[in-house]
Amino acid sequence: MVEKNGTPGGTGLPASIEAAWGLRERPVKGPKPGLTLDRIVAAATAVATTEGLSAVSMGRVAKDLGASTMALYRYVSAKDELYVLMQEAAMGPPAPLPALETGAGWREAISQWAGSQREVFHRNLWMLRIPIAGPPASPNSVAWWDQGLQALDGSGLHEGDKISVILLVSGFVRNEALLMSDLAAAVEARGVPARDVMAAWEHTLNRLVDPVRHPALSRLLEAGVLSEPAEPDYEFTFGLARLLDGIDVLVQRRRAEGGT
Repeated sequence: MVEKNGTPGGTGLPASIEAAWGLRERPVKGPKPGLTLDRIVAAATAVATTEGLSAVSMGRVAKDLGASTMALYRYVSAKDELYVLMQEAAMGPPAPLPALETGAGWREAISQWAGSQREVFHRNLWMLRIPIAGPPASPNSVAWWDQGLQALDGSGLHEGDKISVILLVSGFVRNEALLMSDLAAAVEARGVPARDVMAAWEHTLNRLVDPVRHPALSRLLEAGVLSEPAEPDYEFTFGLARLLDGIDVLVQRRRAEGGT
């Protein structure tokens, strides 16, 4: 626990993790009646959702709550701690995976796990801008990792393999969500439909690409695939499937090793 003034009290954990797990004492009554940690986190999340993570500051959140900045520091020790609490609230606990209930197998289970994680990111794109300060240690992030490991039960993978798979898949999900959100923001900034943006890009490439210097790009343009409409989730589905194909090779190898 920690002392009432917020100084460390023996857990050895970062302040943000103490706060997320409820290991830190909070003032029973804040300087402003009605000020609570939940209200602070909700206000900060609202700012991040509408204006982006960069707009979140202790001063801005205090202003939106009609409180002083110093009042917030009785509940949250620093902005980095606030980020952890915002992410924790936005993630929420993982929903049950149908594949775990039906025994559909590791591949279907990890696919559902990845899809659920992606949905969380797309609902809270500001989360992708939070710097990664270390391995997951807050309650909900730990629960998500535990569920991912459960999804790999029965795969025959070693425990170390499972951690590597979770890192690989979650990294793919995060990168795909970040890339798609950045592309969507770029399209929105131009104020024209995505189809028109792609058509303009293809037109530009056709003018600039030289068949001798860029033979592969020339073949791509001649095939006309850039003009073909694609499903909104195609890149995610395609990428995840290829990733799982590779993991399946490892699964088969581990099973063969276990059978010898």
